[in-house]
Amino acid sequence: MANQAEPIAGAAPVPLPSAQDRFPTAYTILFALIVLMAALTWLLPAGQYERVANEALGKDTPVPGTYQVVDAAPQGALDVLMAPITGFYNQATGVANAIDVSLFVLVVGGFLGVVNASGAINTGIERVMLRMQGREKWMIPVLMLLFAAGGTTYGMAEETLAFYVLLLPLMIAVGYDALTGVAVIMVGAGVGVLGSTINPFSTAIASNAAGIPFTQGMALRLVILALGWLICVAYVMRYAERVRQDPSRSLVADLKASNEAHFLRHRESHRDQVLTGRQQIILVLFGATFVAMVWGVALRGWWMAEMSALFLASAIAVGLVAWMGEKPFTNAFVDGARDLLGVALVIGLARGIVVIMDQGKITDTILHALEGWIGGMSNVAFVNALFATEGLLSLLVPSTSGLAVLSMPILAPLSDFAGVPRDLAVTAFQTAIGITNLVTPTYAVVVGALAIGRVPYQRWLRFIWPLMLMLALLSMASLSAAVLL
Repeated sequence: MANQAEPIAGAAPVPLPSAQDRFPTAYTILFALIVLMAALTWLLPAGQYERVANEALGKDTPVPGTYQVVDAAPQGALDVLMAPITGFYNQATGVANAIDVSLFVLVVGGFLGVVNASGAINTGIERVMLRMQGREKWMIPVLMLLFAAGGTTYGMAEETLAFYVLLLPLMIAVGYDALTGVAVIMVGAGVGVLGSTINPFSTAIASNAAGIPFTQGMALRLVILALGWLICVAYVMRYAERVRQDPSRSLVADLKASNEAHFLRHRESHRDQVLTGRQQIILVLFGATFVAMVWGVALRGWWMAEMSALFLASAIAVGLVAWMGEKPFTNAFVDGARDLLGVALVIGLARGIVVIMDQGKITDTILHALEGWIGGMSNVAFVNALFATEGLLSLLVPSTSGLAVLSMPILAPLSDFAGVPRDLAVTAFQTAIGITNLVTPTYAVVVGALAIGRVPYQRWLRFIWPLMLMLALLSMASLSAAVLL
């Protein structure tokens, strides 16, 4: 063929790269976005809002009407190279340090390495499969309900990263694919954030920044949560059952053998084994660790440091119960952490995009441009434009609390002029960021989950875009109806 090179005599033919090989990795995509943002700092005017301390939020918030152009701060080649490094520990963006999240991921990997070395997980999966034969599909709505509950109550996000390595082997073992496992967790928690009710990192902070009680608009958010959850469950279950009946219809069908070898690599040696007393204790410790994590985050204010300490303590406890010895324990912990090293690195790389924008002083410039775009619209047009604006901003600032503090003091007062209640501005904010954070490449939860699940980003986009469209239509219809009623 004309587009193939002639083989060298006596040499093995060199296969052409597949579409998967030609598509850039997450590392390349994120670094390209850093370069793009750096280029924009040379093209867009630098500007800033004046900021005042908000004691209730514990952060500085922008003052409406105070935007002004400031001296340009174009970002050069050195800034681009420094951005991923600074992204690990920079706190100026109002989001958690990437180093905190990355260390949490590594400790979780070490914990899982120790648990896997005990054989408890794989033997337990075999026992679960035997008991659930014929009823596997009901795992999906139950698990998505639990994750949605975490999303709507306390904004379950980064902490879901610990669940992927637990649930993915189970999903693959019962006949689904890795993408199904990722969707159950990410979409489940994501629709909970979209329909946040008492989420302190989304609803509460945004309402506070808008100057209203967070209970205003609760009824509408409950409706969006319920309808959104039903849509998401139906969508994921339909895809999952299609894959189980015909594995060739999986969006990651070409990775099936590789993913099975990775996630079920110890399965054969545990197929006919019975759980020992030690393994049963280890599984109890394993489950109790996740329960303790949810309890600590929801009720005790834990975050990455405390959660990392919890998983480290649990890893030590599992090692003692398994009585595996000091060297096998440390080897298992280090090997487990090594498996998630790529995830930890990609999280810091994603943070570098926000670092470049802030250092180049174009974040407020983009917000000011969007503020001017939505001014003077009718109430229905305004609330939908506000939804779109928050969606665009969340691509640049994926933190719910960070975006709430950045945008609500500016955009909520505009809703007064458009005749739109401020609680609808808050609902527009949280539904928009809930949808876009299912794909945002700057969001540690997305890039981390896809890296753990070994799901290429472009395959995830093919899977998720119809669901995002349905959720967007649901949100816009609900906001429009609320304005008109």
